[in-house]
Amino acid sequence: MIRTIATTPFDGQKPGTSGLRKKVTVFSQPHYAENFIQSVFDALEGFPGQTLVIGGDGRYYNSEVIQTAIRMAAANGFGRVMVGRGGLLSTPAASHLIRKYRAFGGIILSASHNPGGPDGDFGIKYNAANGGPAPEKLTDAIFARTRSITQYNIIDTPDIDLSRTGETKAGSMTVEVIDPVADYAGLMQSLFDFDAIRDLIRAGFTMKFDAMGAITGPYARRILEEMLGFPVGTVMNGTPLPDFGGHHPDPNLVHAKELVDIVMPPGGPDFGAASDGDGDRNLIIGRGMYVTPSDSLAILAANATLCPGYANGLAGIARSMPTSAAADRVAEKLNIACFETPTGWKFFGNLLDAGKATICGEESFGTGSSHVREKDGLWAVLMWLNILARRRQGVAQIVTAHWREYGRNYYSRHDYEEVDAGAAGELMDALRGSLPALIGRHGITAADDFAYDDPVDGSRSTGQGIRLMFEDGARIVYRLSGTGTSGATLRVYIERYEPDASRHAVDTQEALAPLIALSRSLAQIEQYTGRAAPTVIT
Repeated sequence: MIRTIATTPFDGQKPGTSGLRKKVTVFSQPHYAENFIQSVFDALEGFPGQTLVIGGDGRYYNSEVIQTAIRMAAANGFGRVMVGRGGLLSTPAASHLIRKYRAFGGIILSASHNPGGPDGDFGIKYNAANGGPAPEKLTDAIFARTRSITQYNIIDTPDIDLSRTGETKAGSMTVEVIDPVADYAGLMQSLFDFDAIRDLIRAGFTMKFDAMGAITGPYARRILEEMLGFPVGTVMNGTPLPDFGGHHPDPNLVHAKELVDIVMPPGGPDFGAASDGDGDRNLIIGRGMYVTPSDSLAILAANATLCPGYANGLAGIARSMPTSAAADRVAEKLNIACFETPTGWKFFGNLLDAGKATICGEESFGTGSSHVREKDGLWAVLMWLNILARRRQGVAQIVTAHWREYGRNYYSRHDYEEVDAGAAGELMDALRGSLPALIGRHGITAADDFAYDDPVDGSRSTGQGIRLMFEDGARIVYRLSGTGTSGATLRVYIERYEPDASRHAVDTQEALAPLIALSRSLAQIEQYTGRAAPTVIT
């Protein structure tokens, strides 16, 4: 039986770069999740009888909202729902399912790398038929609907048993519970040379993978331990938990300290990697060597043809604007296009769909390719393993060789987390107003607020981050992040290019020290935020 429930709008249900993210305490209000899900359905057309993929990262409140989403999908006319066993699906696996089974779209329940638990964060986002995040035109329509919604539709039915694979019914809609890993694992096997990686393991190669108590545990155990043959225990923190076992599931040097302490010292494993809450981000380290996401993107692109799935070369490379220009140098040598987009994976979707780019990356620990329409943490790990297996060199050797060939882009991101949103806005407004006066000072040759003209659909996105460009090719970039749920996060990106290989061994923060000091003084960060130092440096 379909019930129509009267409701009223909630303020602030505007999807960000990756859907709607709020505290669990906000989402658990009566009608809150229902309002947003109904607004998604109301903004869509042509889905009656179609298939919807639903899954999440297993964080607190995941199970409750999945049952709600299934009931609402049935009430709104979907013909079939595909849901991961236990309600689990990594974000890249969900994207693959949408594409492989030609689903109408998908609802992904995650707040990505944000903390979980009853006092943590929750999120809902809609992915379109191409498997990628909803484009801005659709998210704008969803937001508009959240502001005028008066009712939502839901059916009365017992909870669906998600613990076993198979089909059942929710009203007249079929619910298919699937193995959340199988299809994704098959895709990875088609892209990478698993035999070469097995040979590397037999030769004594060792690694550790930190799933951070989040979604990639089952995927990593299946692929790394069961299919490739790494020893049991290679995967750390491999059971998805509602609070991620107390981990902050953001794979950087701060939050993945347990992994870093194991891999970085002499005598540690040859290779280390981690992924985040929903499986779309990655951390890559080798014994004594941290690989920045910007360098990782460039190195993967430069070595892509060593992997079977990319043996025919790349159509192009795309990077977000704040990501370093290291990938640009690879694209130039390969004589392929390199696209600079705003932050947010949805901006890569058009390029991938149009065949203009094959590999994409963001400095925020996200890398991916045309195999799905999301960034993909485990994919990046497997691509690194494939390259290591074919080149038979260590991580540090591969990175330093890349720097010798292309030059080194010294690069760092300084995050000021949970600052007062009003103060952060004032800082950005003041900086934006000062841009004309900055040109010609401190070696600054250009300054702007980045705008992007999509080469596929012609759409224009403005206000995407303030850029200061220097005469020696250095950059400072400022932007406010759209992925947090409390206050604002000010991200400052500092980059300097060094072509001289004799100067590639300098510590990153030391190499960037003058630019770091300038980035703080020009924006008056301490005066506006009260912060004398960033919360996290990566």
